[in-house]
Amino acid sequence: MEKQLHVITTGRQSVDELVTIAESIHPYMTMLHVREKTKSAKEVSHLIERLQKAGVPSTKIIVNDRVDVALCTGVKGVQLAHHSLDVSQVRRALPEMVMGCSVHSVSEAQDAEQSGADFIMYGHIFKTASKRNAEPRGLDQLQRVVDQTTLPVIAIGGITSENVRNVIKTGASGIAVMSGILEAKSPLQAVKLYKQQLEVWDAHNV
Repeated sequence: MEKQLHVITTGRQSVDELVTIAESIHPYMTMLHVREKTKSAKEVSHLIERLQKAGVPSTKIIVNDRVDVALCTGVKGVQLAHHSLDVSQVRRALPEMVMGCSVHSVSEAQDAEQSGADFIMYGHIFKTASKRNAEPRGLDQLQRVVDQTTLPVIAIGGITSENVRNVIKTGASGIAVMSGILEAKSPLQAVKLYKQQLEVWDAHNV
């Protein structure tokens, strides 16, 4: 199965900048996660409308936390965290919605699976500037999570084009990248490089 490339917004870029970048990179990514913690529901909705008008398919947009915004904008789904509504609660209310769940342990991954999540995001795998004071969980822990759940596992945290293959060797279904793409000198070149690494893996493991 083709490995996935999820791009997650950093919350540090203007709407105009983000829309311009997303317009150019969306053909190379599986999903764009709109993760804008400081924006109101109205602001997130406005950003998504801008992305849609710029040609980013709704089927490639996931909204972080805000189930209401995901529902009202007609995007692919929602990414839920520990502070969000429970996966099972959202699943009961919106059985058709695609739901990702952010987890940090095997037990959380198993809980997400039992609650009805469609995929999980696990990290952070390597050292990353966004989690300076937290120890990375590493590839061994990622391997354990992959082995202990049947859900697709998307790895996040400090993933570069150089370490993509080591991450995917664990059996992870894909990777998630924030600043490595969106804050690169050339986001388009960066997303192509990540995509290329995933495609090389896919080609060698058909």
